[in-house]
Amino acid sequence: METRKKQTICVVDGQGGGIGAVVIKKLKDRFGEDVEIIALGTNAIATAQMLKSRANKGASGTNAIIQTVKKADVIIGPVGIIIPHAMMGEVTGPMAEAISLSDARKVLLPLSQENIDIVGVAGLPLPMLVDELMASHLSFIETQ
Repeated sequence: METRKKQTICVVDGQGGGIGAVVIKKLKDRFGEDVEIIALGTNAIATAQMLKSRANKGASGTNAIIQTVKKADVIIGPVGIIIPHAMMGEVTGPMAEAISLSDARKVLLPLSQENIDIVGVAGLPLPMLVDELMASHLSFIETQ
């Protein structure tokens, strides 16, 4: 019998980790242990908050993010994770580059504290955005 490799989903967040925590909770509700969820915080507080939402693993900081996204199947986070110096400077240039260059599928939430407007995107609240993320952008993940 062939064993299927679990999909690895990296959830990246900074500051308080609140966005990542909401995403991880919904991922766990939908996929349970059929996927491996890695919480990647730009700082330890963000990582701790995401781990409370039942991520399988967690790590903080630039090097941890750079190394971990290389092995990811999916990366989820606010759009700022691919913008150098976003999130009040917490997203380093190398971090944004590693996420952008990763072979993983990137599913970005159009939430930004930066001076950036994304045309064609409705300003939905976070819970509705995460529901759309789950329904429309992760359907390729198979569960057992």
